[in-house]
This record gives sequence, C-alpha cells and structure tokens, in this order.
Amino acid sequence: MRRSLRRIICTIVLIGLSVAMTVGAAPIGAADKLDRTVLPIPEPTRPAITTFDARKATAPPRFEVKAPAGAPNVLIVLIDDMGFGMSSSFGGPIHMPTAERLAENGLRYNHFHTTALCSPTRIALLTGRNHHTNNMGGITEIATAFPGNTGQRPNSVAPLAEMLRLNGFSTAAFGKLHETAAWEISPSGPTDRWPTRSGFDKFYGFLGGETNQWSPLLYEGLTQIETPKDPNYHFMTDMTNQAIHWMSYQKSLTPDKPFFIYFAPGATHAPHHVPKEWIDKYKGKFDGGWDQFREETLARQIKLGVVPQGTKLAPKPEAIKDWSTLSADEKKLFTRQMEIFAGFGEYTDTEIGRLIQAVEQTGQMDNTLIFYIVGDNGTSAEGGMNGLFNEFTYFNGVHETVEDILKHYDELGGPMSYPHMAAGWAVAGDTPFTWTKQVASNFGGTRNPMIVHWPKGLKAKGEVRRQFHHVIDLAPTILEVAGLPQPKVVNGIAQTPIEGVSLAYSFKEAQAKSRHKTQYFEIMGNRAIYADGWLAGTVHRAPWEFKPRGTLDADTWELYDSRADFSLANNLAAKNPGKLKELQAL
Repeated sequence: MRRSLRRIICTIVLIGLSVAMTVGAAPIGAADKLDRTVLPIPEPTRPAITTFDARKATAPPRFEVKAPAGAPNVLIVLIDDMGFGMSSSFGGPIHMPTAERLAENGLRYNHFHTTALCSPTRIALLTGRNHHTNNMGGITEIATAFPGNTGQRPNSVAPLAEMLRLNGFSTAAFGKLHETAAWEISPSGPTDRWPTRSGFDKFYGFLGGETNQWSPLLYEGLTQIETPKDPNYHFMTDMTNQAIHWMSYQKSLTPDKPFFIYFAPGATHAPHHVPKEWIDKYKGKFDGGWDQFREETLARQIKLGVVPQGTKLAPKPEAIKDWSTLSADEKKLFTRQMEIFAGFGEYTDTEIGRLIQAVEQTGQMDNTLIFYIVGDNGTSAEGGMNGLFNEFTYFNGVHETVEDILKHYDELGGPMSYPHMAAGWAVAGDTPFTWTKQVASNFGGTRNPMIVHWPKGLKAKGEVRRQFHHVIDLAPTILEVAGLPQPKVVNGIAQTPIEGVSLAYSFKEAQAKSRHKTQYFEIMGNRAIYADGWLAGTVHRAPWEFKPRGTLDADTWELYDSRADFSLANNLAAKNPGKLKELQAL
C-alpha cells in the first residue's frame, strides 16, 4: 500500500516538474525547421517519458510557433474613397503630412491598382486573390446567389491575417471591415467571416460600408458596444487610440513577436464628418473650382515626378459641367463640400500620424513594413451632380436640389448632417484620369497612390516605382519579406493558390520590369483588361446613373497604351482594332 502511494506521489511530482520545466524551455520554432505550408503547424509527437525518477527526467522543449527570425511588423493603412489626385503626397491639394513624410523616406508607387469598389478591394487585399475568387464581385449588400458574387469568402481562400497568426504574429484590425455578408451580421451569425474568425486576434470597428463618424455602430470582437460618452467624440480619434493601446500592449508583453495591423478608417467615405476647425483650414482654397483643381494638381504631379513629363489631362465625363457655367449658389455649395472633404482627409492623416509616432516610441519603426494606400478605389461620385445633405437619399433614389442642400449649409460636415460632395470633385480628385469609383474600365477608378516605408528593408528613399501592381500583390509580398511560404492547406482545407505577384523585387530594383503582366477589372458591368501596358475597357454604367447604358454585348469599348499615355487621354480603339480584339479575347 505504501509502495503504491509512493509511486502515485512520484508520478504527480514528475508531471509537475515536467510542466514547470516546459514553461521556461526554448521554443522549438526558434531552432527547428517547420513545415509552414500546412497551417496550423501541428504539434510534434513526443515520446512518452518513462523515467521514474523526476530528478533524472528531461522535459521536452515547449512547443510554440514563432515567426521567422527578423520578420518585420506589418502595418497596412487603407484610406477610403480617395483618388489619385487628392493627397499632397501625390500632388493633390489635401495636406497629408504623414503620407508625405513616409513617402520622402520610402517609395511612391504610381502604377498601383484597386478594384474600383470597397468590399472587392479590401477582400482582395486581405487574401491575395481576385475579388471574384473571394465571391465578392460587388459590395456585400448587393450579393447574389451566383458564384463569384455570393458575398461569402470560401474556406479555400484563407485570409492573410490567418496565415500570419498561425505563423506567430499578433494580428489586429481597426476601422472598416466590409467583408461580412449582410445577413451574417447578427448575434446568431454565422460568425465564420467576422474579423476575429478571419485571422484577427483583435477587432475594433464597424462591419458595414460606412458609419456615422460621430456615433458609429461599433463592434469589439463579436460584440456590439456603445459609443464612448464624450461630447467631442469622433471615431477617427477613437480607432487610433485603440490601435495605439493594442500595439503598445503587444510590444510591452511580447516585444519579439511581430504584429500585423490593418488600419482602415471610414474616412474619407461619406458621410463626410469632421470637426469644424479642420474644415476652416480650407476656407476659400477651392473657390477656383474643379477645372482649376485638375490643372493645378497635374502641374504638381509632374513636378513631383508621380506622373511623367508631358502628361495631359484626360477629358472629363460629358455629364460634368464646366465650373465657369455654374450658378453662384452652385459654386457656394460645391466649394463648401470640397472644404469639408479636404478637412476630413487632413484630419485622418494626422490621426494616422499619431499611430506612426506610437510605433516610433516603442522602438519598432526600423523593422515595421508600412503600406500606406491612399484610397480603396477612385474618389466617389456617388453624390451625384449636386452632392447630398443626407447620403441615404442616393441609396433610395431621392433627388436633392442645390436649394434643398443650401438650407443646411452651416450643418454640413457636422453631426446633424450625413453629407456627400458633387461628382465634379470626384473627377478632379482622380486627376489626371477621366473616371471615378465604380468605374473599373479606366484607371481613374482603379489607380491609387501607395507608399511603402521600411527603414530596415529599403535603402532607397523618396523614389518613385513605376511597376504595374494590384492589391492582390500585397499578401504575397508580406509573406515573402517575412520568410513565409504560401500555405497549401489552412485549417484542414486545401487552398486556392494566391493570385497576386510579390512586389518585393521592386524595393531594390527601381527599373525592374513589372512581374504583374495581366489583370482584369470588373464592377457591376464596368470592366477592363490590362496586359503588358495595354488597357481595354468599357463603361456599362456611370456612378450617377441608375440604369445601365445598354446591354453588355452592346457596350462601346476603348483602348489605351498606358506606357505612352499615362492619363489614358487617347482612345486608340479605332486605330488599332486588332489589339482591341486581342485584349477582349484575353
């Protein structure tokens, strides 16, 4: 009896010592070669410990998956609804000092592309696969039962955040996550495609396409929460505070563990909500109108080197009036709308600057890879010809006149409004191109500035990169620089291969030929195909049009050589019908 009791006690002690020794042991991931193509990485099988005397037993090292040594922190900043010609970092009139500073110490990409609409761009960015592969042919709210447009990302398309989390990164998303089907956003779920079930350890933000910046519909993880009771509350500041706190906690508790932060403000999507002091900074700055805006912006873009010498303005859409023909009331209203938008943009960039400063204060800046993407598509023309006091009138087909909106002139931008701006500013904001958000047939809707900053990994500073790239290229880029393979199996599901092409080669090779040779674009019938510098596309419906222009097979196609014509000002379809047919077939 005593011998049996003694054996039981020794066994308990042995187990306790093994656990205690395991906690302090070196992780396997630091030394072993792990197969990271199958995620999660399975815990190795350990031989049973048969040593009777705990004093002579050796505990196995603790199993822990760590990121590869030297893997950088990753921060993706994604502005909403801001086109190629808006930010001062790319020649625009909106002062964005954070973007400028990162660009001056990093790289500007002037041939970077999105999908022309928010949900498709975001899910393509976060997975490395094209939007239809993700079943996100449009925004989640217009999903259908047809493949490619169901609004439900398949399990065979694992998000980048999940890949990084299972490889030892801390992961968090703040702001807009417009990737969950509308009918899945309820307490009953399913929650499979909510942010914290899609690879993010932390989520703080909203799940729809837009929100009231003064009183947002907020979620933390899977739980809807109340807006903080603060008379000066604005979501942009709130989400920045949340990101700073989370990042600081991570680096104080696990300083060697890299983080992945997806920081996606609701700004500058409508409603254009911004504290009045930011609006006042732009008083009178846009009195010259959108035609003057385009001319002055192009001149700055050429001087800055983000567009080539000799670039001409592409023509405006026919529906956009010349500024000189507008009435005094129209000019008064429209200039105010742009002052609000510009103030919103600068305020947003300044808050992003606080997050960047916090990264610097933790000593992490040198090995933090930052992608600052100025817009998930071109500037939005969904405000129509007059802009809007209440953006929901657009979604309900209600027309607002200039006279209607002027009655609320002093409320615009504040908590009693839900405003948008006139389409003329959207076209100007996409200078030097013709089109805007929703139009995937022309670079005005799909070309957005991107800035890359990574002191440890980039020797070049202040240079421009001209290789053609697309949002699907960021996921493979991040995996490459982190020393991670593209996974073949994630959570037991065989994976659809990543469709993007890493752009890491361009970090060192300024003149390297683009490795992304072909890319399609399609949003609600607006469609195009890019191949080795050529672009063929057609406009099926403009953003301010409620009905298509005709049947798909009757759409008029245009052809451009973007190598010689940066702004796509010269339609070559009539001169080169053979090339047009070649691209249409492709």
